[in-house]
Amino acid sequence: MSERSQTVPTPEGEYFESTRFAGLSFLLGSVALVALVLCALGAVVNPHQFSYSWLFAFAFFFTLCAGCFFWTIVHHATDAEWTVVVRRQLENIAALLAVLALLFVPILLLRHHLYAWMDIPPGHEAALDFKRAYLDFNFFLIRAIVFLGYFIVASQLLRRFSVRQDRDGNPQFTIWMRRVSFASLPMFALCLTFGAFDWLMSLNYHWFSTMFGVYIFAGAAGSSMSLLVLVITALRQAGYLKDVVTLEHYHIMGKWMLAFCIFWAYIGFGQYMLIWYANIPEETQFFIARNTQSWWALSMLLVVGRFFGPFAILLLRSIKKHPHRLCIVAGWIVFMQMLDMYLIVLPALHGTGVHVSIWDLLSLIAIGATLGFVYLRLVPRTSLFPVRDPRLIESLKLVN
Repeated sequence: MSERSQTVPTPEGEYFESTRFAGLSFLLGSVALVALVLCALGAVVNPHQFSYSWLFAFAFFFTLCAGCFFWTIVHHATDAEWTVVVRRQLENIAALLAVLALLFVPILLLRHHLYAWMDIPPGHEAALDFKRAYLDFNFFLIRAIVFLGYFIVASQLLRRFSVRQDRDGNPQFTIWMRRVSFASLPMFALCLTFGAFDWLMSLNYHWFSTMFGVYIFAGAAGSSMSLLVLVITALRQAGYLKDVVTLEHYHIMGKWMLAFCIFWAYIGFGQYMLIWYANIPEETQFFIARNTQSWWALSMLLVVGRFFGPFAILLLRSIKKHPHRLCIVAGWIVFMQMLDMYLIVLPALHGTGVHVSIWDLLSLIAIGATLGFVYLRLVPRTSLFPVRDPRLIESLKLVN
């Protein structure tokens, strides 16, 4: 490492000029404000539909941000070199989990429209009484606070240590970040899994799947890596990270996209096959609703669009080493993640077929614009990549 450090100069950092994008920041802030006001109106005018629309949008953006947090802790836990130059953007996106915690409040306020088990008193349904120890609102609230609190504390702590290392290069921060990441790995698995159980699977309290948490994780990891490709390319298009992020980094990001494209399909098929083969009514009802009427067309689009298409394309080395082509695939995968969350949430409301609502779009715009606005406020505060990470030189000279 010392010999390579003598031949490769360490960059002094690269900073996002907020004044260049003041117009975009103002636009996102204005759109977010208007959309949030309209969503508040929707919560009053049509609370039943709006509650599902908001949960769908929340789940989509939460999986993206939680996925970026996952890649951050994996980076530190494995002492990875290639991710150093892109890690700061993973940290910035993961920091948005604090904003999403605030945007979870409408779900709590509209909980009676979402979760039928909250309105059924004890003694009226034996199957629900059997699950009362877990399906209890007070316990539900405590779990939500623990899950979201963990994501906020861990993501903010890792970002703070990383930024402080930029100032003095103290290698002790690398050790601290690794320790936080080791502790975060099991906590991440538990919080994401049981968060998926609480917020998504309990929409139909009769249905259950022990693979559901892993399925949500697979989608979050693959789509967040795709989001990272889009963000890094956007920064490069704006003139940043030109000599920092190379085609080698794109190649690895493309390989991870391919890996989780396959893993998502494996878990999805495994869950579907085992439930369908067992043919237990409490389990099959989830897929019956999504395999009938107009939901079937969207389910087939998800299967083909999330696996078969990206899998065939990402096998090509030339695609993974061409940023703009890889961005097209990445954008499509992010869109498929949105469709996946839509198919998980909305059939619980419209079981007879697809019913697109204006509140679906407004919820996406409100949460997306809010996160975009906060992200643009976060990025200028630090260098676009960790400037004094001990593994920076290796990351800059990456060959794979």
